[in-house]
Amino acid sequence: MSEEKIQLNQIIDDFTAEATIRPFKFSDYKGKNLVIYFYPKDNTPGCTAESIDFRDHYSEFQKAGTEIVGISRDSLRSHENFARKFDLPFTLISDPEEKLCNRFDVMKTKTRYGKVGRGIERSTFLIDRNGQLVKEWRGVKVAGHIEEILEAARQLDQSFSCLYKGNEATGSSHLSSQHVTGN
Repeated sequence: MSEEKIQLNQIIDDFTAEATIRPFKFSDYKGKNLVIYFYPKDNTPGCTAESIDFRDHYSEFQKAGTEIVGISRDSLRSHENFARKFDLPFTLISDPEEKLCNRFDVMKTKTRYGKVGRGIERSTFLIDRNGQLVKEWRGVKVAGHIEEILEAARQLDQSFSCLYKGNEATGSSHLSSQHVTGN
C-alpha cells in the first residue's frame, strides 16, 4: 500500500485491511459510492453515537447506492465486540499501525485532560463509484453530521443516475468536489 497522502479528487489505489465481517478490499466497492469514517475509539460516547447514527441511517445510505466503512486504531477483536454490541451492519477496519489513518491524514496532535498525544481527528470521506475521493469532512462534530453526509451521498447518486441515463456509455460523475471542516 502506497504511503502517499490521499487528496481530494484523487482516484484511490486499491488496498486491503483487516476488518469485521470479512477482510476489506477497496476494489470490492467499485461501482458503489463509499463513505469511510474515521473515529478515535470504540465504545466512547462520541464514537458510539456516530456509529449508531450511521447504523440508524444505513438503509437510507443503501438506497443512495452508498456503503459505509468505519476505521479506527482499535484491534479487530475490539471492533467485533463493538459491532456486535451496537448491531452495526457495516464493516469496521482495524488500523493499529495507522497506515490508513496516515494516508487519509487524520492523525493529529490532541490535548485531552492536559495530556498531549496523537489521535484520530474525527473525519469522513465520500468516494464515488469510480474510486475518486469527492468530498471530505474533517474535525467534525457528531450532531447533524450523518444527515449532511447522507444528503451528499444522495446528490452523488442522483448525479450518477442522471449521467448514466443521459449517456450510458460514459457513466462518469461530474459532481463538484468539496472539503468541509467542522465547527
